[in-house]
Amino acid sequence: MMKNVSILGSTGSIGRQSLDVIEKLGNIKVVALTAGTSVDLMTEQCRKFVPELAVMASREAADKLAAAISDLPTRVSWGEEGLIEAAELPSADCVITAVVGMVGLKPTLAAIRAHKRIGLANKETLVCAGEIVMREAKKEGVEIIPVDSEHSAIFQCLMGNAAHKQIKKIILTCSGGPFFGKTREELKHVTRADALKHPNWKMGAKITIDCSTLMNKGLEVIEAMRLYDVPLEQVQVLIHRQSIVHSMVEYVDGAVMAQLGAPDMRLPIQLALTYPERCECPVDGLDLTATPLAFSHPDLESFPCLQLAMDAAKLGGTACPVMNGANEAAVALFLEDKIGFYDIYELVRGAMEAVPFIADPTLEQVLECDAAARRYVAEHA
Repeated sequence: MMKNVSILGSTGSIGRQSLDVIEKLGNIKVVALTAGTSVDLMTEQCRKFVPELAVMASREAADKLAAAISDLPTRVSWGEEGLIEAAELPSADCVITAVVGMVGLKPTLAAIRAHKRIGLANKETLVCAGEIVMREAKKEGVEIIPVDSEHSAIFQCLMGNAAHKQIKKIILTCSGGPFFGKTREELKHVTRADALKHPNWKMGAKITIDCSTLMNKGLEVIEAMRLYDVPLEQVQVLIHRQSIVHSMVEYVDGAVMAQLGAPDMRLPIQLALTYPERCECPVDGLDLTATPLAFSHPDLESFPCLQLAMDAAKLGGTACPVMNGANEAAVALFLEDKIGFYDIYELVRGAMEAVPFIADPTLEQVLECDAAARRYVAEHA
């Protein structure tokens, strides 16, 4: 079990639930917290957990936080430099990377190089630079424990039998989001409010929109390929509305291992902190008689973003950071009511066609392609 933890993105959904898990476990010290602009919530968190370091996205927010907690021993920093410092903090054993988007890439690499266990909730890190990140983790001998429910499920299904040559298929389950069963015609005019009504999970706005387009599942396909070193052909997506079977692994002998549990992120968060131990968790037990379990194939006609992500996965290289960067920018515009639902797909597709492809990019080229994709969206929205 980890003793000292830094949480990057502590005021978001995963960050708040991570703190809830830590508080209930009772034997883990929070040494660093980072947030964007939520000064009031960060103030509350600092007063409850008294970390060594608190980081805000901007100097203005950091100044407000510093004034609000001037009586605490907590040091306050800001920006990317502060985020990286929180990831590298000498006293931390584990870093929970719960920030959203490409902002998590550099701090994750910094934490790996500082030999911290990574509780990975920032899928964009592996989507955009997975080869670089996994190569660094292997070189430094660092554990990456996934926090996403699906990848935690796969991690658990592979416990004690992780020889990749024995894996026939990784099966990622998907709730289908708020628009399951709707046709393309029906989805043309859906609104931000419609897309934010996820049926099973309470998450941040960006990831909830990604669930509504099924782009989130596409990102998870790429993440699974990187984490478990399998080709696209060995990753399958199935719709599972109940969100009880979180994912499965089929082995070459035909046996299928599945991890089941209530749809509550505190379960995978706690495992990332306590692995290889398991502890009691304040989550309702699973009643297998409550609802039948059903599976179906995704509708790629109505949800073409999933196909885009799989196309990027097949290409590799900079196709993945371009796809991800364009999606982040387009989703931000959709959340501001500036574009329509299918404009997200069109803008991502356009960026993937427009930004020159590099097969084996450096980290700098990954970041440059991400920026180019965002510029494309800004210019064509």
